[in-house]
Amino acid sequence: MFDYKRIALAVSLALATTACSDEPKNNGMNETASAETSQQQQQDTQQTEAEKANKLFEDIFMESVMRSPMYQTYLGIKDDQDKWDDISEEQAQEDLEFQKEQLARVEAIDESKLEGQTLLSWQMMKQQLENDIADFKWRHHNYPVNQMFGMHSGVASLLINQHGISEVADAEAYVSRLNGLPELFEQLGENLKLRAEKGIIAPKFVYPYIISDSQNIITGAPFDDGEPTTLWADFKKKVDALELEESEAAALMESAEKALLESVKPAYENLIAVVKEIEAQATTKDGAWKFPDGEAFYNNALKRTTTTDLTSDEIHNIGLSEVDRIHNEMREIMEKVEFDGTLQEFFVYMRNSEDFVYPQTEEGRQRYIDEATAYIDTMNDQLDELFLTKPKAELIVKAVEPFREKSAGKAFYSQPSMDGSRPGTYYANLYDMASMPTYQMEALAYHEGIPGHHMQIALAQELEGIPTFRKFGRYTAYSEGWGLYSELLPKEYGYYEDPYSDFGRLAMELWRACRLVVDTGIHSKKWTREEGIDYYVENTPNAKADAVKMVERHIVMPSQATAYKIGMNKIVELREKAREELGDAFDIREFHDVVLSRGAVPLNILEQFVNDYIEENKA
Repeated sequence: MFDYKRIALAVSLALATTACSDEPKNNGMNETASAETSQQQQQDTQQTEAEKANKLFEDIFMESVMRSPMYQTYLGIKDDQDKWDDISEEQAQEDLEFQKEQLARVEAIDESKLEGQTLLSWQMMKQQLENDIADFKWRHHNYPVNQMFGMHSGVASLLINQHGISEVADAEAYVSRLNGLPELFEQLGENLKLRAEKGIIAPKFVYPYIISDSQNIITGAPFDDGEPTTLWADFKKKVDALELEESEAAALMESAEKALLESVKPAYENLIAVVKEIEAQATTKDGAWKFPDGEAFYNNALKRTTTTDLTSDEIHNIGLSEVDRIHNEMREIMEKVEFDGTLQEFFVYMRNSEDFVYPQTEEGRQRYIDEATAYIDTMNDQLDELFLTKPKAELIVKAVEPFREKSAGKAFYSQPSMDGSRPGTYYANLYDMASMPTYQMEALAYHEGIPGHHMQIALAQELEGIPTFRKFGRYTAYSEGWGLYSELLPKEYGYYEDPYSDFGRLAMELWRACRLVVDTGIHSKKWTREEGIDYYVENTPNAKADAVKMVERHIVMPSQATAYKIGMNKIVELREKAREELGDAFDIREFHDVVLSRGAVPLNILEQFVNDYIEENKA
């Protein structure tokens, strides 16, 4: 990590040497002038190199964005909004060469002439490109479509949630994308077949989810006599909002209907056929150990996810230790609420009690949304006590859309657009209200909303003085570590007044601790899906349906779920170190600014930020 204090000292010594010349006055003036000229030239060179570097960072980020029409839409850029990404193997090879060329341009910058944020940005971009190039060999070690994500659901989600229609050209681009699905899904099918040839095939349980989600997209009008399908209803709603002449609106609707029937339907039908073909080859083997060089792949995945050198065994043991600690804290809450029984019996009570579940009705779902919003609004009122910098972007709470709620995760956050036209969104999955108990509502709202992901992700997008690629950087251990830390933070400031709600906070932390155990269990220790499910059911109060979803997530996203607890532990560790070393000089607002004000970073770099902050404040 770059030592800011060392550079500051070197500059101070250089200035002191120039000012304290012992030579006679005339010669001293000439030499001082010469030294000042040399120093100015050096500064000009440094400035020029810094300018070159920062321009290069922006160029590389935008070059990458402009190679992805879908990411452009996600960022609110309309240049290629009538196209989909090229996901062919040929494009992957071309992207690799493109990244190698980008890396060469980064390495051409003279690192010795950079300092501060510019040097850090250079180091981070270089590392990211090196990692991406090194990981190219693992590009097929994944499942492009699964119950968590994939093009089969992603294209509909992007059209509905990100592809806005504010003018006729936007609507025409939407129709062009509908017509482009056959080519995109043909490439997707080739990707699936290529992985199957290598023996990289998702377990059997995955395929019914994919097929169901795909069939949902092409069920309903105009495909049959049912209610309008999600895409059809979305397009109509957006076109109606344009308030066009009736004939112009009708023409757009006609072109969309034709695209749905002649492009979207056959695209999905062909994809479903490919998925069923591969399903016939699937087994019940779940872990990444089954992949070619699976152990090496998983170890690399853990390293990338946690941004640490922790081994699979070390992560597994951290999880076991944390589970034990949290269980003991839960027993204290059992005493507060005067529950007579074992911790496991308390889990069963919390899991089955109707007192903590809202009705499986529209009214019950709306009540959940309203109360989650209220928690966020209350926390928002206290932000000045905890943060120096706050995001400008709005935050809304929204239920996951029906077309993907059956397979989507419990809750997630979607970042605002670059231009601020789309707010940040906390999505709550209300498909099964029993899986969203009210005692977890408070912690979940803090995690996904404020002070969690919205504070961290929306704020990063709005930062000034750092390159764009860092504003949109994603280090899972950092971002999810912050999200989990944001569940703990309100507890320390008087929230979770209801002991059951505090139990919910612990239950969610426990869930993340169990993830360390189960993820490494499945992918390194060859646990089965059923063994993973049993571990969650025995050690947490969550519904079995939660356990099933979580284990299935572990299986299709090796290592991802280890980020949360590893990241949280590091943030808490750094905070307590700063608190202990600074004593009365410690300011929680300053600490949070240190963590959030430079965007997402690997944990080792975050540690250096905090160490620098401690040293500066000691001085």
